[in-house]
Amino acid sequence: MLCLFGFDLQAQLTYHEASQFPLLGKATEATGTRYERFPDSLKNVSRERLWNLSRNSAGLAIRFRSNSTQIAVKWEALFNNHMNHMTDVGTKGLDLYCLQENGDWRFVNSARPTAKTNSATIIANMQPKEREYMLYLPLYDGVASLSIGVDSLSTIDQPLVDSPVRKKPVAFYGTSILQGGCAARPGMAHTNIISRRLNRECINLGFSGNALLDLEVAQIMSEVDASVFVLDFVPNASVEQMGERMETFYRIIRDKHPDTPIVFIEDPVFTHTLFDQRIDREVKRKNQTLNEIFNSLKKQGEKKIYLIHSKNMIGNDGEATVDGIHFTDLGMMRYADLVTPIIKKLMK
Repeated sequence: MLCLFGFDLQAQLTYHEASQFPLLGKATEATGTRYERFPDSLKNVSRERLWNLSRNSAGLAIRFRSNSTQIAVKWEALFNNHMNHMTDVGTKGLDLYCLQENGDWRFVNSARPTAKTNSATIIANMQPKEREYMLYLPLYDGVASLSIGVDSLSTIDQPLVDSPVRKKPVAFYGTSILQGGCAARPGMAHTNIISRRLNRECINLGFSGNALLDLEVAQIMSEVDASVFVLDFVPNASVEQMGERMETFYRIIRDKHPDTPIVFIEDPVFTHTLFDQRIDREVKRKNQTLNEIFNSLKKQGEKKIYLIHSKNMIGNDGEATVDGIHFTDLGMMRYADLVTPIIKKLMK
């Protein structure tokens, strides 16, 4: 550690509450604490499992600007979750990105968690010039507290650049994969990749194992003035649940947004369907049901609804998942490659 006349330069950090800076990715501001995704009014309404997942900070990001030579963070995980098929960085760590002169967001480094309460210097030894930053929050845990550390004599301010653009966000609803499972780090969740590629705020309403077409989620989505709604629930919802709730879920959103594109996405052709006959049959049956209900909506005269087929969604080499189902970073990139151009076209 560099010292000058016995003074520890690395210790010259001042921490600032992250609550001072814009938070991207929320569908509603009516949450009990800042880094949750459901309005507090649903606490005793939603299923307990769904409510607890809504307290995960998937898709949320802090925007700020600083001329510091180093960026550090202190944070406390809400649950201190750990999973055997996903990195702790993806589960409960943080990811820092920096806006480049060409308008692209560039990964800087991650803050790796070691316990429930953590501190980390994400980057150091930079030139002291002003930069725009985006700090992605954990995908599979919540945030109890968060502060950002910069050089004590530097500045940290509100962002000057509207990137990603916050007007007319893209609102996503889905499963564990959409929540971010199993990206190696928060910035690699496909909704975050898509947000950077589109330069548009994305809202992640992904709930691990619990995209069961709960109608209160449709109500939350319907309050978002979105450019596009993306519904990717098929990996979780059963054939029976789709038959009972899919059209009602859709109409709650459509009634408030008669002209906004709504996209449905098929169940991925998971890598182990090549071997597991039960899973293969289940995926085909679910996708058949989705197509039948979608076609029924079209026949009823519904406009501006779209269906993305999952063939080749994650490639044909079998290398895009960690467990046959949940996407690795490769799977996340391939999903984004498929979906981004379609959303971009619909946004126009």
